[in-house]
Amino acid sequence: MIYRFRIILDNDTEDDVFRDLEIREDDTLEDLHNIITQSFGFDGSEMASFYLSNDTWEQGEEISLFDMSDGVNPVKLMNTTLINDVVHEAQTKLIYVYDFLSMWTFFVELAEIVDEAEGFDYPNLMFVHGQIPDQAPDKNFEAEDFDDFNEFDDDLDIDDYESLDFDENWN
Repeated sequence: MIYRFRIILDNDTEDDVFRDLEIREDDTLEDLHNIITQSFGFDGSEMASFYLSNDTWEQGEEISLFDMSDGVNPVKLMNTTLINDVVHEAQTKLIYVYDFLSMWTFFVELAEIVDEAEGFDYPNLMFVHGQIPDQAPDKNFEAEDFDDFNEFDDDLDIDDYESLDFDENWN
């Protein structure tokens, strides 16, 4: 089967920038990475990762181009992860980040699954819309609002030593 994806640049401008492409379901995420970088005009030499995502585009588990782990927590790698292992009818969205210094961020969404057509080479770039800007769009990283946070608001009565639950002869 052939997976058709729409890859959309995450930018806050009026201009949409996206690519539609086709790739075999049993190709790897590294193959998908390669066609994405080529279709947007990158040389492919920078670090990149896919992240599983839900319907609200929240970032989930990472699938990395290179193993940068400390060896304690193994990571999934693009070259050993088949596309159909992470993308299917129930899981249609990924986030793709290329070049962690510039943070080129893309929304990757499975549009449809079709039969393989004879005479076509895959992966296949089907449609190009918009030009990629010279620099990655700025990202606004916003933390939760902690203005009302009080580190001492824990409802403990510090004068009530009996309820603090420690042995006074601990040393």
